[in-house]
Amino acid sequence: MCGIAGEVRFDERFANSEAVSRITESLAPRGPDGCGIVQQGRFCFGHRRLKIIDLSERAAQPMVDSELGLTIAFNGCIYNYPELRAELEGKGYRFFSHGDTEVILKAWHAWGAECVQRFHGMFAFVIAERDTGRTVMARDRFGIKPLYLAEMPGAIRFASSLPALVKGGDVDTGIDREALHTYMTFHAVVPPPRTILKGVRKLPPATMRIYDATGNFKEERYWNPPHARRAGDKGLTREDWRDRVLDALRVAVRRRMVADVPVGVLLSGGVDSSIITGLLAEEGQRDLMTFSIGFEEANGEKGDEFVYSDLIAERFGTDHHKIFVPSSDLMTHLPGAIGAMSEPMVSYDNIGFYLLSREVSKHIKVVQSGQGADEIFAGYHWYPPLQSSNDVVSDYARVFFDRDHETLKTQLADEWIADSDVSRDLVAAHLMADGAEDPVDRALRLDSQVMLVDDPVKRVDNMTMAWGLEARVPFLDHELAELAATIPPEFKLNDGGKGVLKDAARLVVPHEVIDRKKG
Repeated sequence: MCGIAGEVRFDERFANSEAVSRITESLAPRGPDGCGIVQQGRFCFGHRRLKIIDLSERAAQPMVDSELGLTIAFNGCIYNYPELRAELEGKGYRFFSHGDTEVILKAWHAWGAECVQRFHGMFAFVIAERDTGRTVMARDRFGIKPLYLAEMPGAIRFASSLPALVKGGDVDTGIDREALHTYMTFHAVVPPPRTILKGVRKLPPATMRIYDATGNFKEERYWNPPHARRAGDKGLTREDWRDRVLDALRVAVRRRMVADVPVGVLLSGGVDSSIITGLLAEEGQRDLMTFSIGFEEANGEKGDEFVYSDLIAERFGTDHHKIFVPSSDLMTHLPGAIGAMSEPMVSYDNIGFYLLSREVSKHIKVVQSGQGADEIFAGYHWYPPLQSSNDVVSDYARVFFDRDHETLKTQLADEWIADSDVSRDLVAAHLMADGAEDPVDRALRLDSQVMLVDDPVKRVDNMTMAWGLEARVPFLDHELAELAATIPPEFKLNDGGKGVLKDAARLVVPHEVIDRKKG
């Protein structure tokens, strides 16, 4: 993982390299291992590097392929790049590096827009074509890697974080009223393309945008899995689904082992991170490092789950690190956590993730983490009440919204309130779109494609990358997610939620971790 930045002009002027340099420099925490700037007339790309795959300078970015006339700035990891490379070599392509960045360049040249369908991974990239003047932008299916955009007269700028983009100057930093409405209503989520600032937008997940040389663009969403039953799956038992989930999760974990540096695990002691740890051990990961965080007891509630993380670490023989954070450290480091946010976030998990990432980064550069399981396998408390819903929009808003439109009107000055209930309209549009069978399916689709992207996923990216730590999330493997979307909701809602995942976990980890009340 890294940080990317750039400016592309559509008016015959040279790109502003000074602005791109400022943006790139502010991304230094995301990429402490190297820095590069490439200017070629109308475009200028910047890159901060975190060395994970192909540690040599041949893989440095921005990467220029003079033979193909392509330049790329890329953030993320393509897990199946060795297979894609072999396929491209079979087509006659010659490679000068050994990493995944060059594979993206060649894949774009060979397959065009279809290339993203072949990628297993997390990514945000921008490619400039020398001969056509086109610019290509793409983001992975779950938006694990960010891509912020600022349009300006005759140009567009991009960056891996919103504050970095602002550093370039000439950005309207006024508050977007519709974004403020969703932020205050939809649990601090501002769905793309908006951000809290008027002058900054973000490329939606699973989206490719192609600009022509004049600045006009076409945009396509390339992935939208149906949340519905498949005819061939009729009659599958609970055990059948368990086995399919476990097989798919094994593949997801194995894919995320690709690296030229060690890969560890953020081990909370819960089901999600425990099964990842077990599967990594099963794959033969040597000297597996695991990391857990704990806090002081508060209001009679225990501040750690070390008893469970210790159990998993002992079972699988990991090199386990327990990190205890006293309450005094939380306030001390809160400004740092806020400073690491690409957009305003309110979850108390931020400071914990920030401090955990700080300590983990002292030992390792890559970790696997359990984010996404609740949204993919129905782990949240608001799903069961929706099973019998006759009005999924109202019922979802009742259990998830922080406040309704009328209440918000009493809490914001008139100048800041949106003209209509944009949050409910947005949620209704997603919930009622075709492609989902019942209310739980609809809620899972909304949460996995909207809420997940701009809450847990963004939190993980921001807090880990603040310390140059790459987090990989097996539960957001797109093939695993596609499978989960077809599972009947009742199998997911068993055992208080994530039932089918817990069934799979029982084949891997001690039952004490699974059959307990979640803390």
